[in-house]
Amino acid sequence: MSVSVELALPRCADALNPRALVEIISSWLHIPATELDLTVNADQRRIVIEAVRTMNELAGGGDSAAFHQQQLLLSRLYGLVLRLPQAVTAEGSVVLHEVVRLLEEATLAREDHGVDTVLLDEAPADPKDYLSWLKNLARRHPAYKHPYYAEFIRDRAGREDLRTYVIQESVVDGRFDDLLAMMQVGTTDDAKLEIARNYWDEMGNGDADQVHTHLFNQIFQVFDIGADELEDALTAEALLSGNLAVMLCRYRRLYPEAVGFLGMTEWFAPDRFVQVVHAWERLGLPDVGIVYHRLHITVDSLHAAGWFHNVIIPAAESPAMRRGIARGALLRLNSSARYLDERLAEARSRS
Repeated sequence: MSVSVELALPRCADALNPRALVEIISSWLHIPATELDLTVNADQRRIVIEAVRTMNELAGGGDSAAFHQQQLLLSRLYGLVLRLPQAVTAEGSVVLHEVVRLLEEATLAREDHGVDTVLLDEAPADPKDYLSWLKNLARRHPAYKHPYYAEFIRDRAGREDLRTYVIQESVVDGRFDDLLAMMQVGTTDDAKLEIARNYWDEMGNGDADQVHTHLFNQIFQVFDIGADELEDALTAEALLSGNLAVMLCRYRRLYPEAVGFLGMTEWFAPDRFVQVVHAWERLGLPDVGIVYHRLHITVDSLHAAGWFHNVIIPAAESPAMRRGIARGALLRLNSSARYLDERLAEARSRS
C-alpha cells in the first residue's frame, strides 16, 4: 500500500525543542490515522518519543515553557476525541496514542507529587464519616474561598479581567456535559442516576436554549471572544485543569478520581459564581452573559448534595474507591489553587 504523506522530522531528538515538537505533532492531527502510522517509521517514532520524554522531564523539573507546551499538546490531542471533525483526522493513530500516554503519565506523576499519601491513609472507613472528612479536607485547602474570587473578582475586577477569567474557565465549564457523559460509562444504580440527572440539567432539561454550554458560550458573545483566540490565551495551569478533567473522566480505571475531581468542582462553583455575578452586576454588563453563572449558583448546590450522597457515599464502601476519590479531590484542589494563585498574581501585577 502506497501513501502520499510526507512528514518533516529532525534527525535526532535533541533538535526537537518543545515548541518545535508540538508543532510537528500538531501537523499530524489532520492526517488519516492509518497513513500516519504507516508513514512514521521506527527511527522517526523513536526520535519523537524521546523528544516527548525530554519535554516531560523539562516540564517536571520546573521549566514553565516546556510545561505549557506539554499541556498544549495534550489538549490538542484530546481535541481528536472531544470535537466532531470537519475533515479527516488522525483519531485512532497508534503513534499518537503512544504520545498521549506519555503525556498523561507525566502529567499525573507531576500532580501526584502534591498529593499527601499519608493523608489518604487517614481517610475513615465509614462512608458518612468519610464524606465529612473529605469536605473538611477541602475546607482547609487554600483553594477554598480563594481570594481571587472572594476579593479580586468580587470587588476589583474590571471588564478585561472578567474577559480573561472566562477564557481560562472555558476548559472545564465549557464542556462539563461531555465530562459527565464520559465518566458515567459503566456506572450503575444511584451513581448512574445522579450523573444522569446532572447531565439532564446540563442539557437544559430538554430545552435547547437552556443547554448550559450554550449559556456559557453567550458570555463569549458579550466579550467578542473567538475560537481562534481561546487556545492562544490559555495559560499552562488552565490547560492542565482541562486536561486533568478529561483524563480522569475518560478512563474507567480513574473513575474514582473523576468522582472526587468533579465533586469538588460542583461544590466550589456556587460560592465562586456568587462573586462573578456580583462583579458582573457591579460593572453593568449585559444580563445575557451572566445567565450561566446565576443558574449554577442554585443548580450546582443541588448537584453537589446529590453527588455527595448518591455517588460518593455508596462508593465509599470500597477502600480503593475512598482512596481514589480523595486523590481526585486533591488533584482538583491542588491544581485549582495553583491556577488561582497565578490568576491573582497576574491581576495584581496589572493593578
